[in-house]
Amino acid sequence: MSTPLNRRTLLRGGLGVAATGLVLPVAGKNAWAAPPTDAEIYGAPTTNPLVWQRADPFVTPRTRGRYYFTASVPEYDRLIVRAAPTIEGLGGAAEAVVWRRPASGKMGGHIWAPELHRIDGRWYLYFAAGDSDDVFRIRMYVMESTAPDPRDVSGWSTPRQIITPWDSFSLDATTFEHRGERYLVWAQSEPEISSNSNLYIARMTSPFTITGNPARIATPTKSWEVQGFRVNEGAAVIKRNGRIFVTFSASATDARYCMGLLTADARADLLDPATWSKNADPVFTTNEQTRQYGPGHNSFTVAEDGETDVLVYHARDYRDIVGDPLYDPNRHARAQRLYWHADGTPLFGVPVGRGGPIVRLSPANASSSFVRHYAYALRVDPQVRELADSQFRFVPGFAGDRTVSLRSVNFPDRYWRVDGTSLRIDPAEDGATFAAQASFRRVPGLANNNGVSLELSDRPGSYVNHDKGHLTVGTASRTRSTFWLS
Repeated sequence: MSTPLNRRTLLRGGLGVAATGLVLPVAGKNAWAAPPTDAEIYGAPTTNPLVWQRADPFVTPRTRGRYYFTASVPEYDRLIVRAAPTIEGLGGAAEAVVWRRPASGKMGGHIWAPELHRIDGRWYLYFAAGDSDDVFRIRMYVMESTAPDPRDVSGWSTPRQIITPWDSFSLDATTFEHRGERYLVWAQSEPEISSNSNLYIARMTSPFTITGNPARIATPTKSWEVQGFRVNEGAAVIKRNGRIFVTFSASATDARYCMGLLTADARADLLDPATWSKNADPVFTTNEQTRQYGPGHNSFTVAEDGETDVLVYHARDYRDIVGDPLYDPNRHARAQRLYWHADGTPLFGVPVGRGGPIVRLSPANASSSFVRHYAYALRVDPQVRELADSQFRFVPGFAGDRTVSLRSVNFPDRYWRVDGTSLRIDPAEDGATFAAQASFRRVPGLANNNGVSLELSDRPGSYVNHDKGHLTVGTASRTRSTFWLS
């Protein structure tokens, strides 16, 4: 009998040494464990930026061993596709231009927000385009390709317009299949409604054509949806846990840009507006601490492990913009793990700043709980209200010599610090005292070498331990001194 084995299972503590038959190094004074990558922990990269100067990013599920990426370019003049075997690899992948706007006439204006979908063995590229005499006369279009690889320019057909009941500003088409039916979701300015764009859904008879009367499922009315412009746009669909979730973006495309969430029961009539409920508050917003501004226009994909959901979105690294934000080129595509609440709804956290892999730590003796910080204290709790309070990065230790420090994700200036016999999280300080108190030796977990254990850099033999919700310092213990990573 063979045992399925992957790095994620080992790091999370799912299998003991006896079960795997592996001989792993014994933790001790000379043991050293290099920080694992996100892919090793849970298959999902934290890549920020993923692709520079690419807004409205869309990443397909892995298809024939490759992820495909498309997005808006700052010039708004062409459609591009990248491919790589990993999500992170998309950042350095070559870019194929599969279509350029004509020099004049129809579709000769702004080219926005492409999405790439594989439907019945063919590729479809949905996008929005204006005309040369009015770049904002935006309408929706789609091209088809029979080529196996969407980077093959020769495979693409001439764009066809998607016709809706109103000949008005329309954009951001996305499509999904549910219970044997295909649907289109898009944003449009409906006559006689005082908004820039609302969200609509309709059934499709083909990848080019909708049928029946569209249902309006979202209109910008809340305070966070009407900053600068009254906008609901950029829908993305993810089906999980018996529900259909639609994220969307709202307000102007500067630091006020943010993401909202619609939810529908998967068994309900998706064309009934009453099926859809909107979260009262935005689910993903500008974060001053991580210096990520205007996150939005996202897509979803699945990580290399085949099960972990990944959020792909764009944001800027600064708040202040000179001129119209639409023409500021520095909206970069980014990727981070999407988490889930216990009730089955998505948990977004904050747009994380630059840096390496992000982890959550669960004590081996309380594996359903997480280390989290609040008001400079570090605790262990079964319920964490703010996801980012429980997210940390291993970084090179202040004390050097193969030590590590743990930095907060949502307060990047703060680090784990030993305070007598307990731990807290504090802003970095100069000097040897802070360096020693905020540095650890990371060794394979003392519980069957799974997970990690943290030995104090200046107190050999003393470890970070968990005891009834508190982090303490003490002698080594197989369960109290081991933390699973997730």
